[in-house]
This record gives sequence, C-alpha cells and structure tokens, in this order.
Amino acid sequence: MRWRILALLFLARIGLGFQFQTVASVGDDLVVAFGLDYAGIGFLIGLFMAPGLFLAIPAGYWGRYVSDRIMVVIGLGALALGGAVSSLATESWAIGLGRIFAGAGFLFTTLYFTKMVADWFEGREIATAMSILVMSWPFGIAMGQVGHAWLAQAYGWQVPFQVASVYCLLAALGVFMYYRSPHDLPPVKGGSGTVLTGQEWRLVLCAAAAWGVFNAAYVTYLSFGPKVLEDLGQSAIAAASIVSIGSWLMILSGAACGQVVDRFGGRNVVLTICMAGAVVSLMLLGVQGAGLGASVMFGLIGMAPAGVIMAMAGQAMRPQVRAFGMGIFFTVYYAIMLVTPPAAGAILDATGNAQGPIALAMVLFAAVVPLGLAFQYFRSTPLAGVERKVG
Repeated sequence: MRWRILALLFLARIGLGFQFQTVASVGDDLVVAFGLDYAGIGFLIGLFMAPGLFLAIPAGYWGRYVSDRIMVVIGLGALALGGAVSSLATESWAIGLGRIFAGAGFLFTTLYFTKMVADWFEGREIATAMSILVMSWPFGIAMGQVGHAWLAQAYGWQVPFQVASVYCLLAALGVFMYYRSPHDLPPVKGGSGTVLTGQEWRLVLCAAAAWGVFNAAYVTYLSFGPKVLEDLGQSAIAAASIVSIGSWLMILSGAACGQVVDRFGGRNVVLTICMAGAVVSLMLLGVQGAGLGASVMFGLIGMAPAGVIMAMAGQAMRPQVRAFGMGIFFTVYYAIMLVTPPAAGAILDATGNAQGPIALAMVLFAAVVPLGLAFQYFRSTPLAGVERKVG
C-alpha cells in the first residue's frame, strides 16, 4: 500500500516543478511582451519562493487542525490558481501576483508531501522513499523544459501556465480521491517541547543552507544554461532539450546515490565528488559541442545527492521539535531561493554573457561541501547540556 501511496504523491508532486518552470521557459517571450530585463525575469522566478519566508513556520502548525490531504489539495489548488492568474496577465505585476499564489501552494504541498511520506515510511525504506519523492521536482521541471518551450512557440506564452494549472488541478483531484493516512499513525500531541537546542539550531541552519544553495544553483542552471547553448548556435528548443537531460537522469541517479550513502556511509565524500562533478559539467557547458556530455554528467553526478542533502534535515533535530525545525529549515531555504534568481539575472544584464550566472551556480554548488562538513562537525560535538538531556 505504501508504495502505491508514494506513486500517487510522486505523480501529484510533479505539478510543483511543472508550474515552477513556466517563467524560465517563456522568459524570452516575457521580455518581449512586457519589456522586462533578465533581472526582472529572475525576480519573477524567485518570487515563487517568497511566500515560504512567511508561511513555512505557521504552515507546520496548521496541520494540527486540517488533515494532510486537505492541506495538499489546497496547495495544489493555489498552484493552479497562480498559473491561471499569470496566464491572464496584461502587465508584468499580474504575472508576479500569480507567482505569489503559486508559491503559497508550493509551500503547503512541499511541507505536507514530505510529512505524508515520512508517515508512511517511518522506519521502512524512508531514505529511498524520500529520494524518490524529491526526484518528482526535477521530473516536473524536465517536463516543463521541453513541453513549455514547445507550447509557447506553437500557441503563445500563456498556454504553458494554463497547461501546468490543469495538471495541478488533476493532481489535487487524485490526492483528494485516493490518498489515505496510515492506520497506525499516532495522534498529534501538544506540549511545550518545541524549543531547539543550540546544537539543533546549528544543524538545521547548516542543512537548510546546503539545501538552499544546492537548489539555487540548480535553478540558475535551468534558467540560464539554455542561453549558454543558444549563444553557441543551438535553437531555443534544442537548448532546452539538452539542458533537460540532466533533470531526467537525476531521477535515477538520486535514488541510487541515496542507497549508496545509506549502505556505506561517507556522505561528505559523496558530496565532494558530486559537487566537483557539478562544477566541471557547468564549465563544459560553454564548450562548443560539449553541451550534451555536460548535461549527462550534471544529471548522473552533479545532481545525484539531492536526497542525501535533504535527509540532513531529518537528522538535525529530535522528533518532538521537528515541526518547528522544519519551519526554520524551509524559511532559510526559501530566503536563498528568493534572492538567487534576481542576482543571476542582474549578472547577465551587467555582463551580457550567460556564462556569468553559470559561474554563480558553480560557486553555489561548491558551497555545499563546507556546509556538509560543518553539519558533521556540529553533529559530532554536542553541547554538554544536550548530552545530559539525551544521554
């Protein structure tokens, strides 16, 4: 039963990446239609993450009063509404409004999809299940990279938003009809034990920063990687297709990487190897004729540890403070994701060269390694007060 539930949640969660990718895929059309610069496009991309700054912590507590299933349905509905609002825009601010609606939906669904999988797989293949769930995001993005570019070219920039909204509505219907909570799920208990220790604060912040810069680098690659290939002579659709290969491949490599770390350990060794692979693949992206190989390397090596990085969040805190801690985790994540796309767009405007944002992505990928090392250091050196409490 739990694997059927995971399949349902995976298919539904694809809608998050599919809706997110709309602006990046039709960015050139929006520049023409609304007179935006690429910093403005980056701002619209990052605006998707803005609601998480304010809703992450309260969203974790609203689940005490509303079921997980309804929270996800509401979130998917907000994603659909946001896409519809953006598709009807006659001015750029309306696209931004739609992105805010969609971003609120993204926040709710991200939190509660994760909780649903944790409920079903607690103590049973949870690392593998989480890795599979995380891979639904690049799956949806890859669908958007290919599908949105074609739809925009054939029917106009509005249609990708509308198609993504329809997908989110169908996903909401599927979750509402078929999702069930596990029968042995314990009831939520109140209490005052929701204070993070000093060690837990450090661990959560390290995990959140690692997850944030990793995803910010990935989004920068998705948004500006195609422009690097276009500068080398590729058509827009061909460039989007080549870049999307990495997202398709990471669906498989992510689950495999999680299995390797679960069985053999060596998380930081894996992170170092994979982040080095990510940086090398982005360097190769700008070499004539190397785009396909760079994308394959990026998907197989560079993006493989996504589930491994996400798993750090669960290891950072005790179960009784996890709701509050996850709120902190996602707040930091959303802050990083909000500021990075506009910064990348501003770099492109200033340099006139798509390699500028890609260089920023390289720096962000490289930053994952010291954050992983810091996480291990803080985890291995608990404060004396914490040792007394848990010893």
